[in-house]
Amino acid sequence: MKLLTVLVVLALGIVYLKARLFSFRAQDSSDYAALGPDISLKEHLNGPILSEGVIYGPNGRVANSFVARMEGRWEGDTGTLTEAFTYSNGKQQNRQWNLTMVDDTTFTATADDIIGVAKGKVSGATIRMDYTIVLTEEAGGHSLNVTDWLYLTESGVIMNRSEMRKFGIKVAELIATMRPQADEEARREAAE
Repeated sequence: MKLLTVLVVLALGIVYLKARLFSFRAQDSSDYAALGPDISLKEHLNGPILSEGVIYGPNGRVANSFVARMEGRWEGDTGTLTEAFTYSNGKQQNRQWNLTMVDDTTFTATADDIIGVAKGKVSGATIRMDYTIVLTEEAGGHSLNVTDWLYLTESGVIMNRSEMRKFGIKVAELIATMRPQADEEARREAAE
């Protein structure tokens, strides 16, 4: 019985260390402090933005995809990011983030489907935000803990990767691109 207990504790310890040291959750903002170009909420989340992405379910398969039209506006250290999502299953969703810069590297955010206040950190080419989101009743009404990472690329495109967890278990993941709408329109016109 003692051997079984030791093996269970050892296995749980290995799982914990893997999650904390070798996974998405192991990232820290300081890991990206020297990574450039530097991202700025006021600059890169400003004006019209087009986002396209996929959502993976708990089995690792694509559960849905979306296109979102976003609009960022800033006045001093407060801003809004309005999002209008159209999902591949025909559903639509709107959200407005209310953003407040606390200092040069930290910010807070609220939205109607967020519990409490999201906390964010800007570091080098990245933004990290942690919050709890409440899914619509249609999607089960669950509260999920979310870790959002946004990575600014050299071309100015932002790559967004998010993990959603319930009771510490990953239940969904989102991967998306975000690019200034004017850049996307110019790219499409050049392709025609």
